[in-house]
Amino acid sequence: MSDKALRAFIGAFCVSTLLLLAAPAGAADGAPVLSGAGLSLLWALPFAGILLSIALCPLLTPDLWHHHHGKISAAWAALFLLPSAALLGRDTAIYELLHVLLLDFVPFIILLTALFTVAGGVRLRGGFVGTPASNTSLLAFGALIAGFMGTTGAAMLLIQPLLRANERRKHKTHVFVFFIFLVANVGGALTPLGDPPLFLGFLKGVSFFWFTEHLLAPMVVTGGILLVAFYAIDWWAYRKEAPEVQVLGTHERDTLTIQGLRNIALLMGIVVAVLLSGLRDLGTFITIYHVPISGQQLARDSALLVIIFASLKLTRPGIRAENHFNWGPMLEVGKLFIGIFITIIPAIAILRAGSDGALAGLVAFANPEGVPDIARYFWLTGILSSFLDNAPTFLVFFNLAGGDPVALMGPMATTLTAISAGAVFMGANTYIGNAPNFMVKAVVEHRGVKMPSFFGYMGWSIALLVPTFIIITFIFFR
Repeated sequence: MSDKALRAFIGAFCVSTLLLLAAPAGAADGAPVLSGAGLSLLWALPFAGILLSIALCPLLTPDLWHHHHGKISAAWAALFLLPSAALLGRDTAIYELLHVLLLDFVPFIILLTALFTVAGGVRLRGGFVGTPASNTSLLAFGALIAGFMGTTGAAMLLIQPLLRANERRKHKTHVFVFFIFLVANVGGALTPLGDPPLFLGFLKGVSFFWFTEHLLAPMVVTGGILLVAFYAIDWWAYRKEAPEVQVLGTHERDTLTIQGLRNIALLMGIVVAVLLSGLRDLGTFITIYHVPISGQQLARDSALLVIIFASLKLTRPGIRAENHFNWGPMLEVGKLFIGIFITIIPAIAILRAGSDGALAGLVAFANPEGVPDIARYFWLTGILSSFLDNAPTFLVFFNLAGGDPVALMGPMATTLTAISAGAVFMGANTYIGNAPNFMVKAVVEHRGVKMPSFFGYMGWSIALLVPTFIIITFIFFR
C-alpha cells in the first residue's frame, strides 16, 4: 500500500485538486452542474487519451507504462481538471470532481477491494485435474458464482486452482482465454455484485434483482454456447497431450478442501451489505459542496471497509501467500480508474445533452426517429466497452438512454437489458474491456503460462465471441 508509484499518483492528483480548492467556496444557489450543451468534443480528449494509453502503452512502451501508469493517469485527469477550472468555472469543476469521486469512484473501488481481499483469503485445494470435463465444470461454476461474488472475486478465487489443475498440460492457453470470457466477464451479469457496470447502474437507482430477472436468459445462452465451444476445443487439445498426462487425468483425484472458510461468511456479508443499501432509503446524511451523501451509501461502504479489515485480520497469512496474493492488481486498477472516472465527466455531460450536444449524431443513430434501437444499443455499448472499459461506457449509454432508472426498468427495460448485456458480455473482447481481464493475464503469466498478445487475444474473441453475440442479438435484441 505504500509503494512509490502510489504515492506519486496521489501527490500528482492532490496538486490538481488543491489548485481547484483554492477557489472561494461560495457557489451559486443549487449545484453548479456542468452543462454539456455548449461543450466541444475537445473536452473529451483527455478521456480518449487515457484509454488510448491503456491500450497502446503496454505494447509500445511497456517499461514506461509498468513504472509510471499511475502518473500517466494523473496527468490525463489534470488535463481535464485544470482547464475546466479555468474555462468553465472553479465551482463547477469542484462540484463535478467531488460528485464523481464521492458517488461513483469511492463506492466502486471499495466494493472491488472488498471482493478482491475476501476472495484472496479463500483457497481451494485438490478435487480435480485438468481434463476437458473438469475444466468445463470449473468454468461453469466460476461463471455461476461470479454473479454473486463479482468477476474479480471469482477470478481471483478460481485462477490458482485452475492453474494447478492444468500445470502438467502443454496445450492450455485456451483454458485461460475462456476463463476470461466466462468467469471474468459473462458470469458477472446476474447482480450488481457481479460486474462494475451493473454496480454503477445500481448506484444510479436500478433495483438489485432487476439484473437477475432480465439478464439471466441472455447469460445462460451466451455461457452455454461458450462452454460447448470450450469443451470441443479442450477435448481436441487434450488428445494432443502426452499419454502420461492423460493417465493422470483419468486416475489422479485429490480430496477437495477449502481453507479460509471465514472469508466465505465475509463474502455473504458483502452481499448483504450491498443488498440492504438498495432496499432502505436513509435519506441524505451529509452534503459536501452540493453533493449529497446518503445514509445507506455511508452505511454500506463502512460495512465493506470493516469486512476488508476483518478478512485481513482473521485470515491465516499462509493462505494468501499460497494464493500469491498481493495488492499490485488493485493498485493498478485504482490508479487507472480514478483517471477514467474523472476524464469521462465531459463525455457524460455531452451525452446527457442529447440532441443539443456535440454527439447529437450518436444520439440520432442510437435512437432513430426518437425510438431506441435495441440492437444498436447492444452493439454500440459492447464495441465501446471492448476498448473504453465497460464501467464508464455503461454510464455513457445509460445517460444516452435518458438516465431515468424508473423508465429504464419499466417501459424501456429491453433498452437497459441491451446496454447491460453489451457492457458485461463484450468487456471480454479485449484485455482492457474489464478490470479482471488484465489481472487474470498477469497472474497466469506470472506462473509461466504464455498468454496471447493484445491482438492475439482479440483474434480469439473475434472468432468465438462475435458470432455468439450475433446469435444473442437475433434472439433477444431484434
